[in-house]
Amino acid sequence: MSTLYKDSPADRNNLNDWQKTVLQKFETKMIDKTSLFPCIPATIGFSTNQLRYGFIGDPGKQSTISDLAKLLKKYTEKSKDFGPYTSLIVFYQLPEEAKRIYTVEKYEQLFWQQLSLLTYLDEKKWPGSIPIEPHLPIWEYCFHGERYFMYCATPAHKNRQSRNFETMMLAITPRWVLENFNKADIPAAKIKKRVRERIKNYDSIEIHPDLNTYGEEDNYEWKQYFLRDDKTRLAKCPFHHIFQGEDIKRQLPFDKFQESDIR
Repeated sequence: MSTLYKDSPADRNNLNDWQKTVLQKFETKMIDKTSLFPCIPATIGFSTNQLRYGFIGDPGKQSTISDLAKLLKKYTEKSKDFGPYTSLIVFYQLPEEAKRIYTVEKYEQLFWQQLSLLTYLDEKKWPGSIPIEPHLPIWEYCFHGERYFMYCATPAHKNRQSRNFETMMLAITPRWVLENFNKADIPAAKIKKRVRERIKNYDSIEIHPDLNTYGEEDNYEWKQYFLRDDKTRLAKCPFHHIFQGEDIKRQLPFDKFQESDIR
């Protein structure tokens, strides 16, 4: 389940029923003209077919981490061929029981576990220009030498429809995409204002206070990756960079562990 898909008739023919369903629901969210999705770069990327998609399994299984690492590596190596508004959209296949009982906080835990465990499988060193500790304004998530903005949506989000989706979903956007977007003809300040207006119309709750601009002294990227469904926030970032040779067993949420399942 580590294949990169472009949304084309040929690719859709290769998808199973679950994959076709979640992709169709994502499309519905992106093209809705009565309720405009807030992230303008994402809607441009979708309309110009520059997004790429991946489908992986249960976030509580070991094999899913490996599939996510393979997907993100492939995407990183080819992303600049996909266009200036590209992102990788990753859909998790959640068990039906999980959809019924998982809270926003449970998804938050799973999200940060995924990001931490990915670092163990990263074949490249963390970029020297980016600190490993997330408690600095210039920190952002990195994988395979690329800097990324991470976004997570879940079925448990209700007030923040901008963070709601049928299943647990990641939208992974290279930093260079956002930098290019901010250099466009429309000034960044106007874009930020338009995005915030869309969020106000899209969600039934006020904009989360953690939404900010990368590089600002009072901005912390990690706080924006996963927004709760209210105004509460984590006091400390759960991300932990797992280095080669570190005891990964204690990092895993799984009952049984075999390193061969991860590597």
